[in-house]
Amino acid sequence: MNRITQLLKIQYPIIQAGMIWCSGWELASAVSNAGGLGLIGSGSMTPEILREHIQKCKAATAKPFGVNIPLLFPSADEFIKMVMEENVPVVFTSAGNPAKWTKFLKEAGITVVHVIANTKFAKKCEDAGCDAIVAEGFEAGGHNGKEETTTMTLIPMVRDAVKIPVIAAGGIATGRGMLAAFSLGAEGVQIGTRFVTSVESSAHENFKNKILESKDGDTHLILKRLVPVRLIKNKFFEEVEKLEITGAPLDVLSSLLGRGRAKKGMFDGNLDEGELEIGQISGLLKEIKPAAEIVQEIIFEYNKALKELKSC
Repeated sequence: MNRITQLLKIQYPIIQAGMIWCSGWELASAVSNAGGLGLIGSGSMTPEILREHIQKCKAATAKPFGVNIPLLFPSADEFIKMVMEENVPVVFTSAGNPAKWTKFLKEAGITVVHVIANTKFAKKCEDAGCDAIVAEGFEAGGHNGKEETTTMTLIPMVRDAVKIPVIAAGGIATGRGMLAAFSLGAEGVQIGTRFVTSVESSAHENFKNKILESKDGDTHLILKRLVPVRLIKNKFFEEVEKLEITGAPLDVLSSLLGRGRAKKGMFDGNLDEGELEIGQISGLLKEIKPAAEIVQEIIFEYNKALKELKSC
């Protein structure tokens, strides 16, 4: 037991990231049932679909689960009100100011965790009353910090900057990675990429298999002038990269991204024209497994690595 397992009322300090197009109620409930904390990713949902996923998750697990809400999304305010109405126990917020909704969520009895990528916003989270923070290094998939601070550098700096519990994210997919994060001062880990390749993930099979085929160097952080995002290199990536190199205006880049590219790639499985958001750790993954097996494997690896370390 540590502060994260006590705070979130979970068995293991493992949080499944709330990823767009990949983390619906099936994945969230499977991770929660396995002893971690599953998160529904609201970023790719309408309010009606999110409510349906919350209700299905409640039916599928009696254990705590949460919802990830990107605060800059158009429906964020509606999502916040919905999680309060549905008595969701935990909310992870990201991509916005944590001060806007944290007080209201906590008054409703909801545990609030915010995702950050630097010490400045870590302190703002603490000041806003967040119960914990996710410190995400630039190895992570999807939208990312412009500073390109790695997880190994970020975690100890954030740990020294705040008193609330820190959850490490970015480049973590194994028990060895979890042990490394803990040695740097984290008390929990948020894992995205590995759970994308789970049986219960709503990602398209083409996308899952593409992840398994990827090697080190196959992902890259791009669009740093607009919204930094880590993608697998494909035809769409090359289009974006060419526009960036030639100094295309931001509205042109935004228009290219606004054509449903994330859904096309991750949910529909179009590996050429779609946006394939995934983390650097993808080069380590070789199998699609049930979420419960992934959780147990991470815990086994953690205990094995800890035992080996103590014997050195």
